[in-house]
Parts: sequence; structure tokens; C-alpha cells
Amino acid sequence: MAKWLLIDGFNLAYRGFFAIPELTRADGFPTNALHGWVKSIWKLQDQERPDGTIVFFDLGGAQDRLALHPEYKAQREEMPEALEKQLPYVKRLTRAMGLQGVEQEGVESDDLLASQAVALSRDGHEVLIVSSDKDFAQIVTDRVQIMLPPPTANPKLGWRLLTAAGVMEKFGVPPAQIADYLALVGDTSDNILGLDGVGPKTAAKWLQAHGSLEGVLASASQLKPDRFRDLVQAKADALRINRQLTTLNLALSVVPATPVAPVVTDIFRLLAELEMKNCLAEAQKRYAQPELF
Repeated sequence: MAKWLLIDGFNLAYRGFFAIPELTRADGFPTNALHGWVKSIWKLQDQERPDGTIVFFDLGGAQDRLALHPEYKAQREEMPEALEKQLPYVKRLTRAMGLQGVEQEGVESDDLLASQAVALSRDGHEVLIVSSDKDFAQIVTDRVQIMLPPPTANPKLGWRLLTAAGVMEKFGVPPAQIADYLALVGDTSDNILGLDGVGPKTAAKWLQAHGSLEGVLASASQLKPDRFRDLVQAKADALRINRQLTTLNLALSVVPATPVAPVVTDIFRLLAELEMKNCLAEAQKRYAQPELF
């Protein structure tokens, strides 16, 4: 069976954009995210030696979640203009480097990626999800794991693997309870409000004791600390909606998992066009002698 990298495209692009100081072509066109993109892909390919890589991009419009919660992700700022300009090149480089690109209008890329990950693992493949998004922790198994990016405060730690045991250590609950956990504590990145005053430790303790969000709701009159009993009962419907928002949709269609060869001439042309001289020199060595990489 094969080993697959599934990349959360915007997550990685944003990381490159903010991690690398401003870089531009001679005419002022920004290239910092593109440098980060290419170097991150190469680093991951060298480290993990995948048989294939699929990249998932958002086109906007999470229709199912917006129907439940119109303010879903409403707090997010617009994409920086300099990053938006680079995205077409990110996608062109993705294709040239032999990475499949997947995007679908009205469907979140997280759901597309999660569906692909579960389908591949079901067929016996090994899957590494490249993302810092905690939602993916709910599908971690022995065959699906997460590659967490180097922390900004300590980049020397490098890319780190998050296993099922790591999920338990990090959140205090196993992968099967992550959606319930996020429903209780909320998720500020998605504008999902949890229970006021309920933090990670309390949520984990409740789920350990009662097994699920429904178990917590059924035991609301017995919860500790006592001050949360009335609040949990009053917010039961909102918490159930939260649970729908935090649960990944695993029933979407997937793309054929077929490794794609890079189009070397396109890589060289794009990097030259972008005046990414160091990356071009690296590419010329890398693709001339692929066995060394």
C-alpha cells in the first residue's frame, strides 16, 4: 500500500506568507508565500518520501455550516492582497510539481481532505495530513496522522507527527471525542462559541466521565462545578448545533489516488518567471537527480 500526503492548501500558504519576510520580483510582484510553499513541499517530500500528494484548496461558501450558523467564520479578516496575488502561481506550481489539486465550490476543503483521508485509510494506505487545524484530530487513527508545522516560537523543532496517543495527550480526549470537545470549548478560528467559562480541562473531564456531548447533556444536573448545570441545560440546542459544525463531513466524493509525475519544464519556467533564483537552482539539481531527493 502507498503513503499519501494530504495538504491543507490555504493553511500551508498562509504559513509561508507570514513566516517569510517580504520578497518580491523585480517588478514588485510578491513571492514570499511562493518561496515558503516550494520549500515546504520539498522539505516534506524529503522527510516523508510519499508515494503521492494531494492539495486541497477552499473556494469559499461552506453552505451546510452557514445554514446552521450564519456567523460561521464571519470574524475572519480578508486574505491579504499580496497573498491573494500569489495563489494562482501556488496552484500552477502545485500542478507542475506533480501534486493533485482539489477544490469544490460551496464545500469546505477540510471536509474534502477528511473524506479523502478516510477513504485512503480504508483501502489500507497510510495518510499524513499536513495542517495545524485541530479539527483533523477527530479522524486520527493508526493509518491517519497529522504533520504539524514547526512552531513559530521554535522552528528548529521541525515538522512533528501527531498520533492518536498525541491527540489524547494534547487535548485530554481521544480522536472520537474531538468534535464533542470542540463543541464545548468552542473554536475561535471558526467563530464557534463554546460554553462560557468551560475550558479544555473541564470539557475533557466531562467527556471522560460521560462519554459524549449527549452524555454530558443527559447528566447536566450532576455536572461539576455546580455553576454549569443550569447553563448546560439552557444551551443544549446550541451545543448540538456546535457539534454539527465541528464534525467533519466524511461522505464526500474523492479523487482517484494516482501518483502524478512532475512536469519539470513547467517547474523551471514558473520559477524563472517568478525570479525565484535559489529555488530554480535547487529545482535543477533536484529534478535532474531525483534519486538524491
